[in-house]
Amino acid sequence: MNATGSAEGRAPGVPRRDEAGNPASQTTRVPARAASATWLVTGLLLLSAIPLVAGAVRLTELAGGAAITPSNARFFASPLPVVLHIVSVGVYAILGAFQFATGFRRRRPGWHRRVGRLVVGSGLAAALSGLWMAQFYQLPELDGALLYGFRLLFGSLMAIAIALGVAAIRRGDVHRHRAWMMRGYAIGLGAGTQVLTLLAGEMIAGPPSELSRALLMGAGWAINLAVAEWAIRKRQAPPARTAAAVVPPCHEVCLKEAAPLYGWISLYSVSPLVVIPRLSLVLFPQVPIDLVHRRVEHDDGVPFPGAGSRPD
Repeated sequence: MNATGSAEGRAPGVPRRDEAGNPASQTTRVPARAASATWLVTGLLLLSAIPLVAGAVRLTELAGGAAITPSNARFFASPLPVVLHIVSVGVYAILGAFQFATGFRRRRPGWHRRVGRLVVGSGLAAALSGLWMAQFYQLPELDGALLYGFRLLFGSLMAIAIALGVAAIRRGDVHRHRAWMMRGYAIGLGAGTQVLTLLAGEMIAGPPSELSRALLMGAGWAINLAVAEWAIRKRQAPPARTAAAVVPPCHEVCLKEAAPLYGWISLYSVSPLVVIPRLSLVLFPQVPIDLVHRRVEHDDGVPFPGAGSRPD
């Protein structure tokens, strides 16, 4: 193939033609992508609607002094963690959904960065408050050891994914930043999918037992992560446009990024009682800044701020 030609054998600057030989229209892609992003944001908001409504009802109970029952006594005994969790999850779910609007994000990059900081903060608050409640609240009925372990596992993975996403964007790696933030958001939206899995399980097999409830809730997190991984792999990384790139093999960076995950997996095999104290050690892992020196550019050719340089 000619080095100056395109993948389809066309010379640069020659427009794409349809079957009749006429120049193909390039204007249909933008409306199609905008409509797709609109449907995606709408779907994410609908998926998070049910748990957000349930959280609003819980806040109303706490504020209005509802009758204390065995199912809500733990919240009245210590309301701050559950209030923080409900509020942070609401902010994370709603604002995080609009981060998937690609066209809006590109037209308003400043908005994306400002809101992104709020999304990161609320996501970490949601994950950490969820871990605190799983660790210190009394287990309710039908919440056994398996579901307790699931809550610790996925809550920790959510916090780790958000932290790795922040580390990636600080060194200018937009592709890995998007991937890790998508994983974190998928876990955070697990409560919405769990409503569907629990409803389907009850319709098929009747009221859940302790084991089936844990498996159905675990399936909600697993389904979301599977969809996120599919979306990440479907969207291939854009070709690097570098001025002077010294990029290590992909597996070296991936192993260094995923190193905290192995620590958490081994940590669960020792004792869940040390999860909370050790969490701060994982949220700020040592980032291999010096391994990658790249100049990452946006689609419009503008260098990404801070790319290729050490953050302050």
